[in-house]
Amino acid sequence: MLVCVSAIDCVVGSWGPWSSCSSPCGVGSKERTRLVSVPPRNGGTPCPDLRQRRGCFGNNVICDNAKEVAKILPDSFKRTFKDPWRRPHMRMKEEKNGYCVYLRVKQASPGCRLKLWSAQLVQERLICAECQSDAMSKSDRCAGDGLKDVRTFWTAASAPGCHGSWVRELSSEPCRCPPYSVLFV
Repeated sequence: MLVCVSAIDCVVGSWGPWSSCSSPCGVGSKERTRLVSVPPRNGGTPCPDLRQRRGCFGNNVICDNAKEVAKILPDSFKRTFKDPWRRPHMRMKEEKNGYCVYLRVKQASPGCRLKLWSAQLVQERLICAECQSDAMSKSDRCAGDGLKDVRTFWTAASAPGCHGSWVRELSSEPCRCPPYSVLFV
């Protein structure tokens, strides 16, 4: 007895939505997928591609901040003294409230090992960085103070060749970092 089995071609659903860009800042990729409704059988036509990918350029509002490079110094540079040369008639600069950020070091160059204070900047160490009013740019923040869950970059102002990247984990205001922390310049 001869049984005739017919071929069943693959049937796929419609494409899903495009994902967001894999990079919030700069070149990345997006992808979308579709599912198989009926799998091919008995020599039927195989399924077409189930995934598509295309390039994109992330231009999130955080991008401008992510491009900043923090300049840091050891906390021994804290300015806790009064300027003896200040004349009574000279206007004092308006003091802004400072804040601290806790940053997880993701990368540190070999040059950081050359100075005692910068040797603490090692991969996966949590660092407290203090932003004092003298270091604040025109806004109420220090340049390069990091973004939550986004890798940003830093360079050590008094340790040539010491630079790297970190990810911001936490910020607090007002605060004082513990000894052996860093300051934004």
